[in-house]
Amino acid sequence: MTVRVTTLQNGLRVASDPMASVETVSLGIWVDVGTRHEPAALNGVAHFLEHMAFKGTTRRSAAQIAQEIEAVGGHLNAYTARETTAYYAKVLKDDLELALDILADILQHSTFEEAELERERAVILQEIGQANDTPDDIVFDYFQECAYPDQPMGRPVLGRPEIIRRLAREEVRGYLGEHYSAKRMVLAASGNLDHERLVALAERLLGELPSERPLATDPGRYRGGERREARDLEQLHLVFGFPGVVLRDKDYYAALVLSTALGGGMSSRLFQEIREKRGLVYAIHSFVHAYRDCGLFGIYAGTGEAEVKELVPVLCEEVVRLNEGLSAEELGRAKAQMKAGLLMSLENTSMRCEQLAQYLIIHGTPFDPAELVARIDAVDDAAIARVLALWRTAAPTLAALGPLGGLEDFGRLRARLSS
Repeated sequence: MTVRVTTLQNGLRVASDPMASVETVSLGIWVDVGTRHEPAALNGVAHFLEHMAFKGTTRRSAAQIAQEIEAVGGHLNAYTARETTAYYAKVLKDDLELALDILADILQHSTFEEAELERERAVILQEIGQANDTPDDIVFDYFQECAYPDQPMGRPVLGRPEIIRRLAREEVRGYLGEHYSAKRMVLAASGNLDHERLVALAERLLGELPSERPLATDPGRYRGGERREARDLEQLHLVFGFPGVVLRDKDYYAALVLSTALGGGMSSRLFQEIREKRGLVYAIHSFVHAYRDCGLFGIYAGTGEAEVKELVPVLCEEVVRLNEGLSAEELGRAKAQMKAGLLMSLENTSMRCEQLAQYLIIHGTPFDPAELVARIDAVDDAAIARVLALWRTAAPTLAALGPLGGLEDFGRLRARLSS
């Protein structure tokens, strides 16, 4: 990889990862701001702002934004997360300037017209309703809120309906003005492009962004606990877990290796023991959610009301069994899976662009696949043991949604984990 990074006078970092063998360019602007930076009274405003960015500027209507990008066969999208917000596009190499012009336009010249805002308010409320009707989706929000109660890290990205219904135009617009600044942004691009041209375009189109805005970030404080919601469903959707590592922790890759070995594929312990041998679930996996100052390690399972009586004890047994460590075969297989996934992702311009931007935001340095492979290779038994040690003195977190009749009480579950 021949990644280059240039910092503009206003602090915006411009990063490129050329791929001469392709005919496309993936590019985007990642902002180091997300749901955790919202005041409680404005929960959902970051996501609302992301929607409104596409609803018209001083130069383009919402329809024109869509028409211009699709007229060249490109696509445009965005997402909001707890710590970042991204606006990105993919186009043919000759349309790089158009794509960047649109991205720069929506981030600097959006009009937030009242009629568009009211339409988008209705759309977001529909999105929240759809999430609430998708139990294997919303249960993760419950898990997050239970792990970090009464604090920004626990609030839902989509926001709460009662807040979305009353968010005013000036509050959405004000959030952009108060939180978005060049030093908190990375413009990243991957594909068939020239770095110097990208920098020149960025200076012309984004050089007037304000350099810096003060940003308050409440620390994430893991507490744990449980939330159960009875619903008339065919399956019980269950997530439980523990505190995990932070993004910059030396054992971050050890946590990923552990998660892969435990529940990251068909050969993993959870899949083999719980699905293949016992037939207790259709879907089961483990995951790592890491943030700047906190993190989570969790397991998701979807099961029937009758099966949950057997499932929970077996899940707890598998978690406790981790204290014995991973076998050399398991460790090697998990590392191979992770390295293959990383290297395969380098064939995709969108993935390379995303990885480059996120790595710059988190670590302040360019993404280096060789370095990451070395970090994965360096994971050993001692690193796995350090990750597991995070769980031993912490309360677990449990979120369950569906038929609850067969789910044992929280105290019993905690006792199994401490045995």
